[in-house]
Amino acid sequence: MSGYDGSAVARVVVGVSGSLGSVTALRRATALARRLGAELWPVLAWEPPGGDPAARRSPADGLLVEEWQRLAKQRLASVLYEIFGAEDPGVPLHAVVVRGAPGRALVATADRESDVLVVGAGRRGLQRAFSGRVSRHCLAHALCPVLAVPPSPLQSELLSVHRRNTWHLRIDTRGL
Repeated sequence: MSGYDGSAVARVVVGVSGSLGSVTALRRATALARRLGAELWPVLAWEPPGGDPAARRSPADGLLVEEWQRLAKQRLASVLYEIFGAEDPGVPLHAVVVRGAPGRALVATADRESDVLVVGAGRRGLQRAFSGRVSRHCLAHALCPVLAVPPSPLQSELLSVHRRNTWHLRIDTRGL
């Protein structure tokens, strides 16, 4: 008889980009790793601006790639510091920076059946048609269980405020 054995989970791999959705996913992954006694693997995937062909055309491609790698590491460290500060997250932490498309990089990192992959589920409503590629790729290709974390209510509120400001709509203050 086959089935998912939660006690076999060794790692909780989570995609981190710094977006609100990825921060929500990181918080959920941290709580899950604590509950399961697993290691937390935050992964930031990066690609050269313009993709690999553009990076290869540059005369200083090696220097640029090193700089982009350094910036990606700095970005991941910054996001982790914003979430955890100087405190210990309460689980073993293995931060990873991977060069490649985010969906493929996450699936390649979470390559054990005992892993759990946590990703932000993207936006809601009409914008879903244009977002969520990473979560869809992970759900379709991962060998392990995937937890797609919906956006936080704060993200919906911020999107609503942004939309109202873009269209120069008045704020309804009657409920304040």
